[in-house]
Amino acid sequence: MQTIIEQTESAADYAGELTVQLKKGVLTQCVLLVTEEPRYASEILQELNSVELDIVEGTVYPLLSRLSRNGLLRHKWHESPAGPPRKYYQITDYGREVREHLAQSINKLNNTVSQLERK
Repeated sequence: MQTIIEQTESAADYAGELTVQLKKGVLTQCVLLVTEEPRYASEILQELNSVELDIVEGTVYPLLSRLSRNGLLRHKWHESPAGPPRKYYQITDYGREVREHLAQSINKLNNTVSQLERK
């Protein structure tokens, strides 16, 4: 017996949902790449958006907390001349190790997709 699946959304919508999932998978890598020097959350967000990652604050703050809790980032509070103290994040040695492993995995996946596209 054949099952017919109704298409309830456009191909662009479906691809958009998949893109969100892909972004979630590489966002950690991107944050680890931009925190070699201490940066506060707004700077990290600006850097990611400057390369068209299109991430919002509500995504970055929980990720920064999780990465800190898991030992990939450390943070320090610094006084701000224009308001309350700011929390600056910087990658740890463990974070660098994770970043290297992620880079290898991402490159492997990218190469696999490229090979399939050439066929």
